Amino acid sequence: MLRMFSDLPAFRRDTLGFFLDKCKNATAPLEKLHVGPHPIYLVADPDLVKPVFNAPESEIDKGRLIYKMREVLGRSSLTLNGDEHKERRAAIHARLAKGMTTTYVPEISAIVRRYTMMAAQQGSFDAHGIGAPLALRVICDVLFGREALSRGDEAALVNTIKLVEDDVAEKIFRVFPDLPWVAKRKKEKLRQGREIMMQVVERARQKASDASILQGLLELNLDDEGLRDEILLIILAGHHTTGSAAAWIFYYMALYPDLVENLAKEAADIGDETGEIIPEKLYRDAPVSRAFANEVLRLFPSSYWMSRETMADVELGGMPVKAGTSLIICPWAFGRDPKFWDDPEEFRLDRSYANRAFVPFGAGPRVCVGGQLAMVELQLMALEFASAFEFTGVTPNPAPLPKPSLTLVPPRMEVTVKPRAHRAEPLISTHAA
Repeated sequence: MLRMFSDLPAFRRDTLGFFLDKCKNATAPLEKLHVGPHPIYLVADPDLVKPVFNAPESEIDKGRLIYKMREVLGRSSLTLNGDEHKERRAAIHARLAKGMTTTYVPEISAIVRRYTMMAAQQGSFDAHGIGAPLALRVICDVLFGREALSRGDEAALVNTIKLVEDDVAEKIFRVFPDLPWVAKRKKEKLRQGREIMMQVVERARQKASDASILQGLLELNLDDEGLRDEILLIILAGHHTTGSAAAWIFYYMALYPDLVENLAKEAADIGDETGEIIPEKLYRDAPVSRAFANEVLRLFPSSYWMSRETMADVELGGMPVKAGTSLIICPWAFGRDPKFWDDPEEFRLDRSYANRAFVPFGAGPRVCVGGQLAMVELQLMALEFASAFEFTGVTPNPAPLPKPSLTLVPPRMEVTVKPRAHRAEPLISTHAA
């Protein structure tokens, strides 16, 4: 019986270190985790990631760890499967794909520039404190149309997420039930948090434009609850994950002045005569900002764990796995394991992200539908802030590790900047590192 819980103290003490140590020291493709009576394996071989995500739902599907998120996210595409999941995903993907080729780059750039003006007035800013609301503003404009979310509603969403996320994250891996009065308190807090979020969603929904993602969801004829659940998922996933990564974008810009200069030159290189970034050039000719965003996502993947469950007895990596087994994929561990990366703890932009261990957005047909949008956001944040500022410091340095909750929550990092005196000249080569 003791063996069943032998990993639990280490997991609770240092979740990120626990996953990394298990991955680094694994002697088999799947490493058994002794954290409770339910069978759980850590996927320690990145070659198994695609087979896990590509498997038929009758063999491997979303399971109990994902379903625990329904208390906040309801029956959204994250917690659904089958045809209903595919229909919602397809509707969101179609709208995102159209926006990526038309309006998103100038719209996101305009939002980022508004936040650079706020930073200029302050002279310093908390990296996550500016990155999270910036990402929230972007996703709400994409979801509902421009300015459908008020500043007050924006603040309400951010504060409510902080209120409930730790309780939800703790419940996912909880072995024993809470004491009745503790469970009652947490349930009431979740109810209040979800109610506040739903009120905000409903107000924004009333202002939505015809060109927004919301219109694609409306065409599915979802009932009101299903529609609200899907909107809430997009808001939470679209802002919380990207906002967390954005904090590390600003942190590393404060650490490396030469990187900021190269980003400023790349922005000039792919911009028009007015300084507006040209979408086609961003996608094709922006290697510095692309590598920068990828390196941040390697070191600090916002979705630091993903889960699936075996619906039938299967074989993975030559190992038999019984039905009802949870499988944990940990991009945090894959991104820092020396088996897959040279000097994995070092920040470098000369890496190949075709690496099989680079899976910040998952893989296969269930790869994160908003992954490309997140990449564009991170690139534009880096390029626009580099064009506007010289970064002069960050405190603390080095920064503490993030806190594992539903996502990786960054610590407070105070970044100081000063306005750039002169616009940077374009790079000599658009392929300069």
